[in-house]
Amino acid sequence: MQVSKVAQLTGHNASIFALIEGQDERRIFTAAGDGWVVEWDLDTPDLGKLVAKVDRQVFSLCFLRNEQKIVAGNMDGGVHWIDLNVPDSTKNIGHHQRGVFEILEANGSVFTAGGDGKLSRWSISEMQSTESYHLANQALRCIFFCEKRQELAVGGSDGAIYMLDVASLELRHKITAAHASSVFSIQYSPDGNSLLSGGRDAHLKVWDLENNFEEISSQPAHLFTINSISFSPDRQYFATASRDKTVKIWNASNYELIKVLEGGRDGGHFNSVNRVLWSKHQNMLVSCSDDRTCILWKVIA
Repeated sequence: MQVSKVAQLTGHNASIFALIEGQDERRIFTAAGDGWVVEWDLDTPDLGKLVAKVDRQVFSLCFLRNEQKIVAGNMDGGVHWIDLNVPDSTKNIGHHQRGVFEILEANGSVFTAGGDGKLSRWSISEMQSTESYHLANQALRCIFFCEKRQELAVGGSDGAIYMLDVASLELRHKITAAHASSVFSIQYSPDGNSLLSGGRDAHLKVWDLENNFEEISSQPAHLFTINSISFSPDRQYFATASRDKTVKIWNASNYELIKVLEGGRDGGHFNSVNRVLWSKHQNMLVSCSDDRTCILWKVIA
């Protein structure tokens, strides 16, 4: 596998915490501690476009393509509804008692995971919360949706992973002590048969959802917290991002390490890597960091 640095995106004035797909596979959105939400075109990465600004650090983003809205979660638990056509009409709702660490869209609703241990469902049309589930006594750090299983997986600072029915929010299963400390990242495999999780304990774990949630693999994958996991478009690989300043690429079939991208040797990040996104556009891998930049990586398998 060959991985080369294509570009380094600059413009944010604080740590970049959120990185999501944009209008199409060529575009992405980022958000940071400066409160800025910026749109980038991967073909012209030098030209970032400021699409919104809020008055708090932004921890999480969700793009509602059909509605042309962005939902942003801030450090104080506020949820911002940003209309890209009328950005000055941003609606900020103080909801969670602490930071909003993850937001996603699933089955026609938006879900937010809060530092108060609550998982909330939101009506997209009304832009308001319809129900909240106090799932844990500590912060909820990550959520992911599996369409095949119609299920949400939620990782918490209590080290547990919660599996919920997306329609009823009924708790289907709880993996207690999945990690020694906080679960910071979670992803279903593309086939929906397994679940990957990364924790503050720096371990990467794989769970067999077809065999009583058996632990298939567990390894000390990084030196510090695993902040993010993203599968490649062809499903053969996945990338992890860590507070140890590296991005790592893994074989999705046997979970073996293939490549390490680091600061000095590869021109990578010199601070915590907070998110990684594997784009369909030219098989581009995107990472963002506390160093206030995003890096575009071209991957040739």
